[in-house]
Amino acid sequence: WQEIFRLSWPELWPRLGEASRLREARFGRKIKLCVILNARSGLCSEDCAYCAQARGARTQVAKYPLLPRDRLLEAAAAAHAQGAARFSIVTSGRGLTSPRERQALLEAVAAIREQVPIRICASLGMVERPFLEELKAAGLSRYHHNLETAASHFSRICTTHTYQERVATIAAAKEAGLEVCAGGIFGLGETVAQRYELACALKDLGVQAVPVNFLHPLPGTRLEHRPLLSPLEALTIMVALRLMLPETSLIICGGRLPTLRSLAPLAFAAGADGLMTGDYLTTKGRTPAEDLEMLADLQLEVEGRG
Repeated sequence: WQEIFRLSWPELWPRLGEASRLREARFGRKIKLCVILNARSGLCSEDCAYCAQARGARTQVAKYPLLPRDRLLEAAAAAHAQGAARFSIVTSGRGLTSPRERQALLEAVAAIREQVPIRICASLGMVERPFLEELKAAGLSRYHHNLETAASHFSRICTTHTYQERVATIAAAKEAGLEVCAGGIFGLGETVAQRYELACALKDLGVQAVPVNFLHPLPGTRLEHRPLLSPLEALTIMVALRLMLPETSLIICGGRLPTLRSLAPLAFAAGADGLMTGDYLTTKGRTPAEDLEMLADLQLEVEGRG
């Protein structure tokens, strides 16, 4: 499988057809849309090299505590109205540890479950199994926690926590009965072998969904001068992941606009069955209306609308 990550561009084209057939065999022609909300921003103690909210980053990001329940409910309703199948609440920081914020989040998840017909996800950093069990009881369906990069490359990207801590959080979410969404960011300076290493780790963990991100180098972060991956290199990564993970949902997320550029629609030929639409945590994305138009042009259906 490692050699698939090394495909040259003439070798890539026939593998696109293979990846597309695998996607259709498992997921049909339906594409799932997800929307995220930066529900607590900035003030992070961690030093992840790619992140605008990281400790030491020279960026001007908004800083605010957990948004109130009404704001979370409003955002979930808007995501549903825009065609999203999933809505994810994302908080900055090592983990959501404040008892007050935890209780507020549990109440917000329960309110969304009651009032909005959308699947609820959360990305709250490193939290323990009992709280994850409470979230599941409140209505959370899936927990998101990226590995970010290969174990052998992790210490070059983050020093304030370990790769093993991330794996332990994923295990805790699975033990709590939640689905798990875990992927990484490609283009962090990793080798092709390390991309394969990350894919193997995700396969071994048996996660339900893999968000595929490409580094968008932001001014003020430690990786601000890293070059973007080429569009064809990014598509090769997608094809390799689909061939290695034929039963797993692959969601195109951060960095797709600057990295894939005009080749963005080929992400679905490369095996993607999901798409993060709208804005990201600290950067702008495409509007849901624009993404819905793209999917319609490709004659792909949106889950829940077809």
